[in-house]
Amino acid sequence: MNLIKTASEFGRVAVLMGGRSAEREISLKSGHAVLDALLAQGIDAHKVDAGLDVSEQLRAGNFDRAFVILHGRGGEDGEIQGVLQSLELPFTGSKLTAAVLSMNKNLSKQLWRHQGLPTPEFEQVNAESDIDSLVSKLGLPIIIKPVNEGSSIGMTKVKSAQDLKSAIKLATEFDAEVIAERWITGEEYTVAVLGEQALPVIQLKTPNEFYDYEAKYQSKSTEYLCPSDLNEKQEQECQQIALQAFQGLRMSGWGRIDFMRDESGQFYLLEANSIPGMTDHSLVPMAAKQAGLNFEQLVWTILETSVGEANHG
Repeated sequence: MNLIKTASEFGRVAVLMGGRSAEREISLKSGHAVLDALLAQGIDAHKVDAGLDVSEQLRAGNFDRAFVILHGRGGEDGEIQGVLQSLELPFTGSKLTAAVLSMNKNLSKQLWRHQGLPTPEFEQVNAESDIDSLVSKLGLPIIIKPVNEGSSIGMTKVKSAQDLKSAIKLATEFDAEVIAERWITGEEYTVAVLGEQALPVIQLKTPNEFYDYEAKYQSKSTEYLCPSDLNEKQEQECQQIALQAFQGLRMSGWGRIDFMRDESGQFYLLEANSIPGMTDHSLVPMAAKQAGLNFEQLVWTILETSVGEANHG
């Protein structure tokens, strides 16, 4: 890429972090890491903890662009993208439509299915759902997911029909929209996308039932393998599906696509992340390092994606 040669060309940069979602603490960690990396390269970057008055904060700050590192609601669901587009302030990452589509697991999966991309069978569910019908359609185990939460918040792997109601109830504490998804037994992978390039595949290994919040942010026993255990052909297949999934949701700039691969070798798309974590446990920096980009170079390259963008969509 190298669109920008000097730090001053970026102008005054707002690093939007924190916010009001369940992922606030992770966002602050990511945001401070990004801010430090920008400042280390001489970029005029400033922390903005995105509260309800974020549009006033941005107007008062007289910024030239924004690096959005808000996770979860208010950050990845189109809300902040709408604010930034209305202020005509260039920003990193996906625009409004793509943020909505990638945050909502139900919409993402419907679009992928429409594209002919592989994703596990799923049903939208609520407290009144017919449990027997659900089990006959999806089998057991089933994973219950809030549609609009990230970081595996509110998710439960359910192994018996009698536990489904309580798992659905837990998920509805986080979101009115909930899906039940067929459980895929196999290995978990993720592919970071930077610009129009898929970065090396990362394999995730955890002793937990799945790659949950604890495995993501707290566990010392989670293993990240990059290079993964895939051969070259499988790696390319996974990267190709990731790019198709990313483009199918109209995502842009950067993001991450999560997969399962079953015991027969079939990849299944799980979900998209339009603003992935950038903490010491995070996966995009790991994949970038494998591709030859250190953390500072990665952050610079992501900020470059805000340059020359129309920011519509």
